Amino acid sequence: MGRRLRHPGARGRPRLMPRIALFPGSFDPVTNGHLDLVRQAVRLADRLVLAIGTHPGKAPLFDAEERRAMIEETCGALARASGCDFACITFGDLVVAAAQREGATLIIRGLRSATDFDYEIEMAGMNATMAPAVQTVFLPASPIVRPISATLVRQIASMGGDVSPFVPPPVAVRLKAKFAGKSGR
Repeated sequence: MGRRLRHPGARGRPRLMPRIALFPGSFDPVTNGHLDLVRQAVRLADRLVLAIGTHPGKAPLFDAEERRAMIEETCGALARASGCDFACITFGDLVVAAAQREGATLIIRGLRSATDFDYEIEMAGMNATMAPAVQTVFLPASPIVRPISATLVRQIASMGGDVSPFVPPPVAVRLKAKFAGKSGR
């Protein structure tokens, strides 16, 4: 793909190493903001790994397998269509540990606002201390998706609102099914 790093191989000859990027998140649910970041990330990586964070103390709307299915259907199709290798994993430990297990040298983080930047820059500094070979790359959200957050999408869907402007069509269908009969209408 031409976006590879050169590393010394046997007998000093350079060999090409794929550039692997890890994009971590809860993806509960997948939003158009996530798709925007995937579109940007596939231009930077030969392989993109979306990593679903799981935490035993949190109760997501969609379980890990449901989120994986949404990611495969939306983000996976988009990545593969661009010629980027794609994988989806789950992790319950540190993002840098997941990145190292996957062989990633890049962590993709999206920025919607200055508030996001303040939080993410601190995390990037901590991650760089723990795993110096893994670099955080900040990608700005496109203006049209900046206001979208999975939290707001869940709230709108739970009250019977139309989330179709904020999520891919298959996700809108899943949200509608999840909240069928629960909106108080």
